[in-house]
Amino acid sequence: MEYFLAVVDHKGINAAASALQLAQPTVSQAIRGLERELGVDLFHRIGRGMVLTSAGQAFVGPARQILRDVVAAEATMVDAAGLPRGRLDIHMAAPLAVHPVAQLVGRFRKRYPNVSLRLADLRDEEGAVALIREGHCEIVFTNLPVHSSDLQVEELGEHEYWLVFPPGTAVPERDPLPLTELPDLPLVIVPKSTGRTAIEKALSAARKRTRPSAIVQHRESMLPFVLAGVGGTILARPMAEQAAARGALVRAIDPPISLPYGVLYDPTVLSPAGRALLRMARTPR
Repeated sequence: MEYFLAVVDHKGINAAASALQLAQPTVSQAIRGLERELGVDLFHRIGRGMVLTSAGQAFVGPARQILRDVVAAEATMVDAAGLPRGRLDIHMAAPLAVHPVAQLVGRFRKRYPNVSLRLADLRDEEGAVALIREGHCEIVFTNLPVHSSDLQVEELGEHEYWLVFPPGTAVPERDPLPLTELPDLPLVIVPKSTGRTAIEKALSAARKRTRPSAIVQHRESMLPFVLAGVGGTILARPMAEQAAARGALVRAIDPPISLPYGVLYDPTVLSPAGRALLRMARTPR
């Protein structure tokens, strides 16, 4: 089932085998064996491509849950000192990886060395709820608000957003800088997100319009484009401070733009490791 989901997620046998660090025939034979055991074809073989059949599509959710149950079963174990062990899967929005997740994981690993963490980027904030429901992970760190009737959402803090400009840009010295004085510079932006929506509202209120020079799929790709002079951008303060250290010109914003962030999880299926991480997240140093 792990190989099956790898083929689904990586959209093909070769990419799945590479991600799993296995030979392509090994993955192909495993998929064929799974199909024989289930008595159905999970994929249409079209040339060298793999397209899910209706049975394959129906099997994706149960397969993810089975693998999550295996991880959860391992995570119920404790070591000789009574501390959690096993694996904890987390997804996180890029700004939150810089802060608070990196510091939190460092503290967590010192306290619980027998828990390994698998960390993945939250590429689409709108998909955060599905990640939990479909068993991809136990906990998601995301910008808020997130609306869900059956999952728990907890606010942990907020990030202020700052202006970031390419080196050498003619930027007023004022810091914080009123958005009304924002230079007429095109912006490097990401596709629609909670942060982008709040920023566009603030720009609109200041009678400044978003004029994109580039739309990048992944937030962590924004800074290289800014440093290369493609345009300015607006980043959460932890990422903006990293940009300043690499030579970008940075200004706080007046009035400030802030967004809350927090965690999303299902309290009914949390492992001991997941509960321990959440306790630590609620009591930051």
